[in-house]
Amino acid sequence: MKYPRLLALLTAPILFVTGCAGVSPEVYASEKPTLDLYEYFNGRVDAWGYFADRSGRVVRRFTVAIEGSTQGDALVLDENFTYADGTASRRVWTIHKSDAHTYTGTAGDVIGTAQGRAYGNALQWVYRLALEVDGRTYNVTFDDWMYLQDSRVMLNHSVMSKFGFRLGEVVLSFRKA
Repeated sequence: MKYPRLLALLTAPILFVTGCAGVSPEVYASEKPTLDLYEYFNGRVDAWGYFADRSGRVVRRFTVAIEGSTQGDALVLDENFTYADGTASRRVWTIHKSDAHTYTGTAGDVIGTAQGRAYGNALQWVYRLALEVDGRTYNVTFDDWMYLQDSRVMLNHSVMSKFGFRLGEVVLSFRKA
């Protein structure tokens, strides 16, 4: 072939994107206990977490007090965040179950609609968030995974990215009251 370097340059992005496809929630279909967001988040749930930058350095720690309730066919999660530096914020999610495995959700700082798929003990939740940092707003994407451990404990790992580039991760541990 006359242009092997050009071919390599053109195919590298395709290989990179297809190599990052990730895990599908369906692989967890047989895992127990089965996660039902409406059941797990009904009532009080507390969470502890942190944000780590792309180098892995923890740059923000927080706790979350969550009050969940069913209002009609919606699950409403009132999340109150308290950060280690003493600041606070609030997010209210409204979540709808579309079918046995699919959820959608909205919140004030979520751009558009979050899409969720649950199988077995796992939920993948993907959404864009208008994230305010130092007075500026950045639109970032979250690939959020929740894994129910037992009836009270759920673990969460989220990757935050912009334009496909990883900015950092959020790790959370939930405990149902």
